[in-house]
This record gives sequence, C-alpha cells and structure tokens, in this order.
Amino acid sequence: MSRKLAIFAVLGAVFQLAASCAATAETIKVASTTSTEASGLFDHLLPKFTRATGINVRVIAVGTGQAIRLARRGDADVLLVHHRPSEEAFVRDGFGLKRHNLMYNDFILVGPSNDPAGITDAKDAAGAMAMIRDAKAIFVSRGDDSGTHKRELSLWRVAGIAKAQRGDWYREIGAGMGRTLNTAAAMPAYTLVDRGTWLSFGNKRGLKLLLEADPRLRNPYGVIVVNPRKHPHVKVKAAQRFVDWLTSPVGQKAIGSFRVNGAILFHPSAAASRPSQDGKK
Repeated sequence: MSRKLAIFAVLGAVFQLAASCAATAETIKVASTTSTEASGLFDHLLPKFTRATGINVRVIAVGTGQAIRLARRGDADVLLVHHRPSEEAFVRDGFGLKRHNLMYNDFILVGPSNDPAGITDAKDAAGAMAMIRDAKAIFVSRGDDSGTHKRELSLWRVAGIAKAQRGDWYREIGAGMGRTLNTAAAMPAYTLVDRGTWLSFGNKRGLKLLLEADPRLRNPYGVIVVNPRKHPHVKVKAAQRFVDWLTSPVGQKAIGSFRVNGAILFHPSAAASRPSQDGKK
C-alpha cells in the first residue's frame, strides 16, 4: 500500500471512530422553561458541559407547568424550572430526587412607554396591578401555566383582584414569552416578563421597563433529577452529572458569566443549597 493510501486509510478509520463515538454518546433530556432557552443560556452552558463530560443534552423548552408534566410522565431525565412550590411538590410526590437551588433572576413589568395606568408611581408590583385594573389598560397574560403565568396570578391575588374582576382589558393568549411580548408590543399593552427574556428580546418597539425591584418579583430556578423509582428508564447517572456540574463552582461560574449586551441575566445561587464545612447550611 502506498504511503498516500495508508494515510487515507488511517484518516478514514479516525473519522469512522469519531462518528461511532458520536452515535453512541449518551444523551439526556432536560425539561426546562422557555426563558432559559430564549435567553441563550443553554447555548452558553451546554457546549461547556458536553466538552467536560461527553454527555449530550437535549432541551425541551416549554412553560414550567408543561415541563413538570413532561417530567412526571418520565419524558425527561432532569427538570429545570422556576416555580418553587411546584418543584417542591414534584419532589414531595416522589417524582424527583432532590431540588437544588441553581440561580435566580427577576420579573419586571413592562408596558407602553406613555404608561397610561401610571404604574411607574406604584409602590410595588401588586399596587401596579391594581392601577392597571383601575385604568382598564390592556394587560397581556401568557395564560399557559408557565412559571411566569403562575407568578402573574399570584400578583393579582396579592392585589385582591379575582379573575371575575378582570374584564375585556385582560387578554390571555396561551403562548410563550416571545409571542406574549410581540403581542404586547403590537397593542401596546402591559405584561409581566422575566428580565433575561426582556434583555434578549429585540422587538420592543414602544414597550418600556416600568416597574422592577420588588421582592415579590424575585425569580428562583431549581434543578431536579427525575426519580428512577418512578421511571426506571431515566438516565440517572448522566442526569446527576449534569446537576452536579451546574451546581459546582465551574457550572455556577459559567452561569454567572453569561451576559447579554453586558448585562448579567442569571445570578448563581447553588451555594445556598450546599452544606458548609461543619455540615450546616
């Protein structure tokens, strides 16, 4: 065999081996929220994780409620969402092994730049919701059982405004955050959005950030391995490696380094779950 043919043979073998390895590499499924996907966070994190572990990750990005239902059915190996009461119920009901603090950002209220309801003068988010109701200003709700939708509903409750008190000005569209923002921009209307998606959103048109920095708007994210006792097919070892990497100093640094236009979108919080050296939290 000539030297040239030998080189081609070796290269062919290398490419075949690489293709074989790629085909057999383990892949886990992560049920997560549209905010983590739309913001670009996973595009930033997943290549780093795969390089470190050889494990591929397929993200199913839906609203929090739908993500939890997927994980309950065993259609995911990991759950990564942002509605702590639902996450704790998921673990309590035996569907998840343990909830880990992962990161947080916050929600903000955005609306028309001329602010017809005057919510920039509100003392807090609940007060802003009451002002929107009093002005009968259009409010666009995701209406999709997502973490954002759940938080919005909690704000109406705190404001003492029942569903029956929300008239034609209240528009539920049953859609993700991107479509909700597009609808609000087109009307224009008020809506609740996580800061990460807002910073990544390019079609703001006449929308403006009008209210922020209320403690009720803090938005924590948790990550949970699906319980293999409920679903034996769950890739628990690979899933746990993913969770361990995300909550490790390396993963937390990667989360904290993610920026859009220079702004930090997610703040690491796994240290709050980690026991200290003396075993206390």
